[in-house]
Amino acid sequence: MTNEQTALLSGSSEKENNGATARRRLQRASRFGPDVKSTGVRISRNSVSQFGIIPESMEGVPRQRKSAVAATTGSVNGTEKKKRAVAKSFMQGPDGSVSDMTPLEMGRHELYNSLPFVAVPGLQRKEHNMSIAFSSFAALLDNAETEEHMVSTTGKGMKPEEKAKRASRMSMMLLDELEGSEGVSVTMPLVFAVVVAASMAFNVGYNISVMNPSELYAFPGHSTSMWSMAVAGGPFGAVLGGKWADSKGRKGALLLTTWLFIFGGLIQTFAPNLVIVIIARLVIGVASGATSVLVPVYLGELAPPNLRGVLGTMTQFALVIGILFADVVGFPFGNDTEWRYMFILISAVGVCPLLLKSFLLESPRWLLGRNPNSAEARFVVKKLRGFRYDEEVEVEIDHITSASKSQSLDSDSDVPSKEGPKNATKELFADKDVRLLLVSSLLLQISSQLGGINAVFYYSSLFFDGIIENPLVATTLMGAINVAATYVALILMDRCGRRTLVMWSSGGMFVSCIFIVLALLGYFEKMVALFAVASYVTFFELGLGPIPSLIVGEMFDAKYVTTAMSVCSQLNWTCNFFVGLLFPYINKSLGPYSFGPFAFVLLLTFVYAWIWLPETAGTTPAELQAALIKKNENVTYHNMDIEGLASTSPGAVNEWAEALKSLEQDEEMA
Repeated sequence: MTNEQTALLSGSSEKENNGATARRRLQRASRFGPDVKSTGVRISRNSVSQFGIIPESMEGVPRQRKSAVAATTGSVNGTEKKKRAVAKSFMQGPDGSVSDMTPLEMGRHELYNSLPFVAVPGLQRKEHNMSIAFSSFAALLDNAETEEHMVSTTGKGMKPEEKAKRASRMSMMLLDELEGSEGVSVTMPLVFAVVVAASMAFNVGYNISVMNPSELYAFPGHSTSMWSMAVAGGPFGAVLGGKWADSKGRKGALLLTTWLFIFGGLIQTFAPNLVIVIIARLVIGVASGATSVLVPVYLGELAPPNLRGVLGTMTQFALVIGILFADVVGFPFGNDTEWRYMFILISAVGVCPLLLKSFLLESPRWLLGRNPNSAEARFVVKKLRGFRYDEEVEVEIDHITSASKSQSLDSDSDVPSKEGPKNATKELFADKDVRLLLVSSLLLQISSQLGGINAVFYYSSLFFDGIIENPLVATTLMGAINVAATYVALILMDRCGRRTLVMWSSGGMFVSCIFIVLALLGYFEKMVALFAVASYVTFFELGLGPIPSLIVGEMFDAKYVTTAMSVCSQLNWTCNFFVGLLFPYINKSLGPYSFGPFAFVLLLTFVYAWIWLPETAGTTPAELQAALIKKNENVTYHNMDIEGLASTSPGAVNEWAEALKSLEQDEEMA
């Protein structure tokens, strides 16, 4: 609210230019009436028991609109809701600084600061639990303020059942706003960004499996070493992707990566020999590795916090569908004359981001990092969120800049370092408090690849030869199972602990490997090997597929997440490279025992998860609420009027609009 607006609403004809004066006016205004002074309330750990922790109605609430639930809780104290004076909520820090935000804006602020700027599958649970935690925290403040007012005016407070009823209703109401239309904003610029990101993830998946159905027809007579080099690709894209994102911007880095897919696909399509195919695969490998870093960051910085997990899930589905599609196109094009058509599709899919180039927006976080006063960043935010008012834009800018600062390694100290900005990777490895988390994350990345999953997607035609008449049928079946298992994993991730899923995944894959080896040795029918591979792929997607990336976002502080994900992604692609390069030799040397080394890695993974792997902590609503209370116990909150959210949002009935309307009515009456 500007000083001019404050002066007009207070009845003063003189413009106020003093921010402190404006804050004093705000402090005198109360939601309970113009004659009531707002003293504010604080919530401490000792006072939580008075008002409850998480209302019972919030426990187990699914992620969806809860208007119906909130409506059924009834009105407070059995009275009808009365028209209240417009009084904007705000909070005052221990240093006297004032932040003028509604409860909804405060909730979004906490979400921005708590969730990393990355879009990874499975992040929905943490976002949902954080929304529940803040909604119940704000309801505690509402209860405390209401209780204080009732005691001061009537001498009596609320009954315990009234407190519980009010807390439940206020919590549901705010949660509805945080996860409903006010908290989720899906605009066309964001849709275009998702389409581009999904097409690039699809291309990554397509390139994982496209060499499989073409092996028998592309330059027949090739050696094992030459083909394995062509399959392996290049492992250095993850490092380059991070550097490009910082120097060229997220949008610029994505478009550069798109050109690598296009040129790599064209080179591979028209390659006169396998050596040129190897060069093309190196280019495509760099593009794939860079995409695995760029897509989560780009979408995470464009999307509001409560959409990041959903968008991460969509790109994960795009990747596994790309793997399946590469197998499917092998049926019409997997022959002596048309195998090059499979490679040209790499470039065809790569054209999609270029067609939507004019609709893509740069990351506002990257723009603000270069210039906090960036007009382009404000234009981007306005387009991305569909805002109409500059006030809304500035509030969102504040959320982004505050979260960026809190997630920076330099945020731990207010004094600039003489050595300049901290090296993120060096700080990550030097911090003893995250040593176990870092080791766990790196070992999970190693296990997800050295467990052998890409040996199936790279060489399943070779593996299934002799087991089934047409190996491509079995390969396609594995791709379809991979997609279905990804969906099942999303359901389980909301219900099971990460450590539990890793143990089930590694244990199930280990047992599957044993059955594969026994079937190939002749102890079972060879078709048992086919079912064992299907079981192996399914168990992978239930744990070691999605968990290694997700667990980074859940276990680390937000300031370490991006760096940890970059390091883990590079390690993942390096291990992926060696599996693609070495499996033909392993298969040739060990024969039916070729899955033995994978079984050994999976057994070690199971043991590590059982003994040392920490379960994701601090993500239940009660734990998150306790952290909120501890962090904000010295902050004083004023006018935490959750029921009056609509009257304080810029797009609804605000103070300025009310004043103008009143003036117009006075003129008409005169």
